[in-house]
Order: sequence, then structure tokens, then C-alpha cells
Amino acid sequence: MNVVSLENQTRVCITLPPKIHSSGLWKQFSSSNDNNTTSNNYYWLDFSLPRLELTIGVIFVITQACHFLLKRLGLPLFTSQLLAGILLSPAALKKEHAQKLMTNETVQVFGSIATTGFAFFMFLSGVKMDLSVITRVGKRAFIIGFVSMIAPPICVLIILGSTSLEVGKKHKIMFMSLIYSSSVFPSIHCLLSDLKILNSELGRIGLSAAVISDLVSLFLLVFSGLMRIAITVNVKSSVRSLYGLFFLAIVFGIFRPAMQCIVRYTPEGKPVHPIFITIITLLFLSSVSITKWYPRFLFLASYILGLAVPHGPPLGSALVEKLETMVNSLLLPTFVTASGMRITTLDLRKLTDYTTLEGGIAIMSCIITLAKFLAAFLLPLLSQMPTKDCLALACIMSCKGIVELSIFTALYDSKFLVGEMYSFVTLLVLCLASLMPVLVKLFYNPSRKYAVYHTRNIVDSKPNTELPIVVCIHVPDNVRAVINLLDISCPTKDNPMTINVLHLIKLRGQSTPIFISHQKKRKSLSSRSYSENVIVSFNKFEGNNWGAVSVNTFTAVSPSNLMLDDICTFALDKLASLIILPFHRRWYVDGSIESDDEGIRLLNSKVLEKAPCSVGILIDRGEIRCQIQETSIDPSYNIAMIFLGGRDDREALAFAIRMAQDERVSLTVMHLTADEDSDDFKEWDKFIDLESLRQVKTNGYISYIRKEVIDGPETTMIVRSMVNEFNLIIVGRRDNLESPQTSGLKDWSEFTELGILGDLLASTDYLGRCSVLVVQQQRTTQLA
Repeated sequence: MNVVSLENQTRVCITLPPKIHSSGLWKQFSSSNDNNTTSNNYYWLDFSLPRLELTIGVIFVITQACHFLLKRLGLPLFTSQLLAGILLSPAALKKEHAQKLMTNETVQVFGSIATTGFAFFMFLSGVKMDLSVITRVGKRAFIIGFVSMIAPPICVLIILGSTSLEVGKKHKIMFMSLIYSSSVFPSIHCLLSDLKILNSELGRIGLSAAVISDLVSLFLLVFSGLMRIAITVNVKSSVRSLYGLFFLAIVFGIFRPAMQCIVRYTPEGKPVHPIFITIITLLFLSSVSITKWYPRFLFLASYILGLAVPHGPPLGSALVEKLETMVNSLLLPTFVTASGMRITTLDLRKLTDYTTLEGGIAIMSCIITLAKFLAAFLLPLLSQMPTKDCLALACIMSCKGIVELSIFTALYDSKFLVGEMYSFVTLLVLCLASLMPVLVKLFYNPSRKYAVYHTRNIVDSKPNTELPIVVCIHVPDNVRAVINLLDISCPTKDNPMTINVLHLIKLRGQSTPIFISHQKKRKSLSSRSYSENVIVSFNKFEGNNWGAVSVNTFTAVSPSNLMLDDICTFALDKLASLIILPFHRRWYVDGSIESDDEGIRLLNSKVLEKAPCSVGILIDRGEIRCQIQETSIDPSYNIAMIFLGGRDDREALAFAIRMAQDERVSLTVMHLTADEDSDDFKEWDKFIDLESLRQVKTNGYISYIRKEVIDGPETTMIVRSMVNEFNLIIVGRRDNLESPQTSGLKDWSEFTELGILGDLLASTDYLGRCSVLVVQQQRTTQLA
């Protein structure tokens, strides 16, 4: 059947009945051996479904092969996806090969899947965005976002004023300059997430500046559109603008209040009902269908609908968790590759003629890239930001990504960009998306700021001075154990402690990390407080130790892989001498495992490696609890410290000695020595160990026991005998420190972050309820 469009004079050929499902490859092989001429006409790639499946399979193989090679250079997955599309495009393949892979029917289906995938991406980007971040943008980020958006179009406008281009071409170039100058929030967010600097100081500035850039760009585009409508008196455009305003009124006047009601009536801590997820997803798909009357509004409508969904738990988080895997793993890569497959030529020589529209847009793109980079570099440099950080921020603001690619694809479909021009802007996006992440990694090292040039540990802390401690909380069960540990650390007015509590919450359903300082002067806690139980518990602990303990509570909401930056930066800002981390495994009363979070374990290992001060990992077995009685004269806590030697053991010993100053604490120091070095203190490290133990030996309220051991198994027997005698055992981590006392035990270690003795005490073979504190002294490598 032939259909002729009188408007565009386009002939469309449709085969009826349509070939969708094939009979499979077996039918193809059997047909080749069949003498029946009818059967010989069968070819499985003539059917749309197997051709689509083949296309997706080829794309997956090429993408993964490219990423396997390029990831070693630090290039993101986006680069491999777009490069796969270019390799499968008519510009790279011969025309006959490209036609075998993609027919008109396959292109339509493939394009629909790709478009739906990007619409889903924009919807989820809106869901994850917190609109209140606009009110929290700092002055520096506002100036950077505003100037880096305004400066490039002004430069283009000045250059266009000195050229002899036609007025129509100048208008089109200025329109492209407004689009190209913006630093789109979803693209910047993807870049920072890939680089794992989303919640760093540089990442926060980049995100805030991107928000301002987006708002300024949107304002300029809307203003220019309204001016064009007013000048040309275009009735069709006016009606579309009214439709857009009506859509905004419906979304934020009806849909958003309805979704806020869903959040309000969902019980706290409970997931939202699945029926609401289904309804909102159907609502999104309906908005995609409704906006067919104005294709350019399709992606913006999805983003606006996403912004109307309350971010975070329970609704926003549920939507992201349900949809993100499918979108990021299948639909979105399809869109990126499909955009690359639209390239028809790689010959860009026609763009050298700057008197044409294509040449003007090409030179405009280069000018904007340079002007934006310089603006984003010079502004923070004037505010005393380090030069390398300024270069990294300029690279972040100049980066392009999937949103810019979608805009250029839409302009290509509307015939605004053709041939060489589309190829040029796509390759430009590919270069910037590939080069900028590499440059950001080169200029900005987030762990560099964790390095300190003076000691921050307990051993070197002056007596009768305030001890600053950072306490990390993941779940409510961590609170009781940490407070009991701090309670027996002898906080007094002569030896005060400053406890900085950091409640770590995994970021779900929103894109912007949150850092909240809970002010004590507030009369009541917010109804949306993330840490109400934590705040109440530690405030009560402060009240019970008035004048000896000062508590400050903070909440950090960020992705799991970025919590390291929150902890280390927080400890650095608070001049902490010790970070207390909860162990990733928790036990029931009967000794069975309650939970085992590998994400927390990985975080603990990273903190041990990067922390700017000493670190203690608390393994809670339930025995650090108050047992004091008014009629009893016996100590309430029996604490042991196992000393083998080394800086970690000396740090653990210093903390144990501090505890022993509490009258409720009975401290026993178990010094395990080996035969061959029991009387040998010639080495400097061993001499320091002897001096550290001298105070213990001469102290009347500390029990000192020295035992000689031959090897690791004998040490294991001693440790096993201590489990049921003490409430808490303190050990040093002693990472990569070999000694006869632990020989033969390293090969059996399960938790390397605890050291050999810590791993022994955390083993499921030890059924006692003795809690353990594993201490690592501030690493000397951080002092270089």
C-alpha cells in the first residue's frame, strides 16, 4: 500500500501483512536445503522483531567492547555508547551493510524505544532533584552559574554584530548559542556521580552553578520565544504556549498536591503502596502521549512531571528504585546509541565556510566552549580558590552529556540541523564528554584535602584538654552501643569531650546530597527530621554529663560510595582526634547474625585508608552497658586491652588508660610477648612500646599481665579465654605488621579491616557477648 503525503511529498511503502515475528533461524536453515521455491523466499531478517533484537545485541557487544578498552583511560560509559552508534551509522558502515541492519520499520521501533528511554531519564532526573536547593545556592555558585551562562552568548552577539551574515542566520545562531551555553543539571549530575565527587565541596558548587545556569537558560529561551511570537504574531505558536501553561497548571495545581497527600498518608518508615507507583508511571506515559502535539515539549514535560513528584522517601525513592535500573541499563543506552547512528557523514570540510549557517554554528560552538571555560575558571580564581580546583570546576561547567545530545537530536529531526552540522555537534559532545572527566580527575583529587600536617590522635593529645571525637551512625541500633562506649571513656570537666555525631543516610530518590546541622536552639524538631531519634538520644547523654560532654548532631544524606568524603571532611573540619565507626555486622542476643552490610564494610575500609585522624571500629556484642548499683563497690565494667606492640597498640592503650580513670572501670592490660624479643628493646619502636607500658606498670588501678607466647595458635587460646571475662576488649589494628605472636593467623582472617586480633574477636566461633574496639592510629603517610 502506498501513501503519499501532499504536505511533504513523501512516499511511504507499507508491507501488508506486516512481517513482525519470524519462524526462527531453524526455518532459515531448513529453507536453504528445501527445493520448494516458496520456502526459499524466507529470510529471518526480513522480520522486524529479530532485526531489532539483532540490533540491540550488536549494540551491546560493541558498547561493552569499547568500554572494556576505554575505561582504562578514565572515559565514561557514555563515550562507549555514543561511539558504538557512530560505528553503526551510515557514515562508518557501507550503505548496503547499514540497510541490512536497520530498515525503515526497525528505525521507527528503535527510535520509539530510544525516545521513551530518554523521556524516562528526564522524568527520573526531575524526581531526584530537590527544588529547595535553589534557595540554598551560595553567592559564589550563583555568580559562576549566572556569568558562565551569560558571557558566551554575549561574546557571540558581539562577533555576529561585526559580520555580514543574513539576519535570519544570525537569529538561528543566537538561538543555538543560548542552548549550547547552558550547563544542564542532569548532565553535570551524571558527571559528578561518575567521578564520585558529588558531595565534595567542588561537586556542590558545580551542582548549584548548574541549577542557576539552567534557570537563566530557561528564562532566556522563554523570553526569546515570547518575543518572536509577539513580533511575528504566530497563532500556532501562541496556542502551543497556552497549552504549555495549561500543562504546568495541571501538574503543579492538581498532581503535585495529590502526590503530597500520598506521602502524608503513608505511615512513617513504611514503603508507599505499589498501586501509587503504577498510577504515577501511567501518568508519565500519558504525558508522553499528550505532548505529541508539540514534540519539542516532550522531554521538558517529562522533566516537569518529575519535578512535581516529592523527592526522597517514600514516593520519590520508590519510583527511582523501581525504574532506574531498567532505564539506565537498557532504555537510555539505546537512546545514546540511536543518536550516534543518525550521523550520515564524517566529512566536515563544508563547515570551514563561515559565511554559511553551518559554518557560523561551528565557530559559535568553539567560541562558547572557550568563553564558558574562561568564565568558570577566572571567577572562582578571583575568590581565592586553588588554581587546580578552578580548572576542575571550569571543566565540569564546560562538560556536555546526554541532555545536550538529546537537544541536538531533536533539532536534527526538525530539520534545523542537517548533515555535517549534526555530525559536528555530536562529535563535539563526544569529545567534551570524554575529555572533561579525564581533566577533572587530573586537576582535582578529593582525597588530597584529607592530608594533615600535624598529629591528630589520642597518644599525642595533651592531658586535661578537650578530646574531639566524630561518631558515625548508620542505624538506630548503633546509638546505644556508641553512647555506652563514650560513657565509660571518662568524660569529666577536667577531661571534656566534644562529640560530633554524623548520621549517615543513603541517598534515595533525589539527586542532591544533603548536609544538615541540627541547631540546639530550635524549639522543636522538624516533622521531616531525618535523625530525630539520634538527636534525642545524644542530647540526653549530654544532659547526663553536663559540663563534661558537648554534643553536636549532623545528618549527611548521600550515596553510599560518596559517604567517605562526608566522614573525612567532617573529621577534618572538626579537628577530630578519633573517628568511631560501627562494625558492618550485627548479632542477635543468641549470637546469630542479624544483618551483614557489605556497603558499610567497604566504607569502613576506605575510611581507615583515608582518615585524617585515628579510627576506631566498634563491634557491638551487647555487653557495653551500664551495670552500676548504688550498694555495690565493685567496678561496673571489666575492660581488657591486648598489647602486642606498634603504633596502633599504643593508640589503643592510650584510649584504654583514659577509660581507666573512671572509677567504674576495671582495666586489665594483657601484654603478649615472644621469647626472642622479650628482653630486646634496641629498636626504636620497641623502646616506645616500653615507655608506653611504664605508666601501666606503675599505675595502681590498672592490672598488668605479661605472658610469653610462642605462635599464633597460643595467642588464639589466650584470646578465647578472655571473651567471657570482660565487657569490652580493646586491640590495635596492626595492619601489615608481622610478629611471632600472630604467626599463622593472617591466612585465616576474614575481615582484614579489623587486623588479626580484631578478626579473631569478631569471628562467629566466639559465642561470648564481649564487645570489641579496634583502633588504628593516624597514618604517618598523611603527615607527609
